[in-house]
Amino acid sequence: MSLRINHNTSAINSHRNLQANQANLSKTLERLSSGLSINRASEGPAQLVISEQMRAQIAGLNQAIDNSETAVSLVQTAEANMAEINNLLVSIRQLAIHASNEGVNDTVMLEADQREIENALSTIDRISAQAQFGNKKILDGSRGASGTTTGNDLEFVGASLATGDSRENGFDVKITQAATKANVTGTAALTNEIIAAGEELTVIENGRMATYKTNADDTAETAVQNLRSEIDRKGLDLDIRLNEAGSIEIKHREFGSDYGFQVSSSTAGVLSENSGEIAMSNMGLDVKGTINGESAIGNGQVLTGVKGASCVDGLSVRYYGEGKDMEIPPGCEVADIEIEDAEGMPEEQRPEITDAGTSVGRVFVAQNSMKFQVGANQNQTVGISVESTGTENLARGIANQSGFETLADIDVRSFQGAQDTLKMVDEAINHITSLRGELGAFQKNTLEANLSNLRIANENLISSESIIRDVDMAKEMAEFTKNQIMTESATAMLAQSNQLPVNVLQLIS
Repeated sequence: MSLRINHNTSAINSHRNLQANQANLSKTLERLSSGLSINRASEGPAQLVISEQMRAQIAGLNQAIDNSETAVSLVQTAEANMAEINNLLVSIRQLAIHASNEGVNDTVMLEADQREIENALSTIDRISAQAQFGNKKILDGSRGASGTTTGNDLEFVGASLATGDSRENGFDVKITQAATKANVTGTAALTNEIIAAGEELTVIENGRMATYKTNADDTAETAVQNLRSEIDRKGLDLDIRLNEAGSIEIKHREFGSDYGFQVSSSTAGVLSENSGEIAMSNMGLDVKGTINGESAIGNGQVLTGVKGASCVDGLSVRYYGEGKDMEIPPGCEVADIEIEDAEGMPEEQRPEITDAGTSVGRVFVAQNSMKFQVGANQNQTVGISVESTGTENLARGIANQSGFETLADIDVRSFQGAQDTLKMVDEAINHITSLRGELGAFQKNTLEANLSNLRIANENLISSESIIRDVDMAKEMAEFTKNQIMTESATAMLAQSNQLPVNVLQLIS
């Protein structure tokens, strides 16, 4: 056996093992104290990259969950305010029904009803103007897509979340066909001879029938008036008049192909083409045209951009075409009323509709719909557009004999006004409940369903990140015990190795 004193190879080897064991023990202690298996990139570069990306996703999901919960609170706030507006509309409807009780009411009672209605309307406007979430107003129209139009016969109806912002240029509206109403015009005049013979006139609309049989004391005007009274009593949505040629004209009050009616007369040509047979009215036409050069679907007078159109998806405008027809109030003769264009434009000044399309104006859209970030990544957003619920924006474009343009115009101080108020309020209630339904569906099917998915995704992602990054404490404790024993053993062996050169002294002695 050789003995060397310049280099103690055994001691060097023991020292190297001691250093390695101490390094392992230090890493084990770090993992046990931090709870992480990877504390620096050198311990697992690939795992670190993956886990850090997961951590970014987890942080994003946590914030998206908070965002969705806040969005739910906003929607609930808006819906609660709409519920109060709904209650006020129901109260207005009740007052209108009271005002319609013409046989009992006097002027003072009607005035009281009108004042209470005006107070309720002002409250609706106040709620619409003041409803807010934090400092953000939510029912004044500033959180939706609003718009204006140019052109006397064009009116902005609404827009969706998908509608683009037109900025200052606006979207050009071209019309290829104006909307019309279902109608019937007799080909034979209602003469005294026909009346004296007992002409039986029948009109059927939406399952309701009005019939009148003339007698010898009737004139053409009184016969038409009596049929009109039957039409109104049975609730048919039709207007009737006697034209200059002495023929009967009947029109539906609504525009478009969805509305029609049937007629019959005991004399051929008075209403139906053949005696005693039921004939269909000429069907109304829906408006046709384009918005900003994109395809649009017509329904009555309303033209709506098709789904998927680049800028005008969901954008709706109303084109009055030849103007709003003025309805003939019961008890009035044709000669008593001068039927004019409700928009104030003489027919000869209106643009002529051509097959290629005639530009009738432009619609300008300001897109301010609410958008919510409900995901952890870019473009994972949802949104909703909330219209103004003010009285000027409710029950617009509803045909009525009192000339009410919006809910703000209603007046119950006359019997017809009270009846038309009922029609306007019913439309407003339908509109508000529809908006509430949209908000409820958005909350339930979009926000709350998304919240459930986010929480599950967050849980699974945290579990995945934990597998990569977190330390197995039991396993690491066993590793710590091993490294601790190895360090103590290496220390003891180093001490023994340092004693080997001492054997050289025995040779000297």
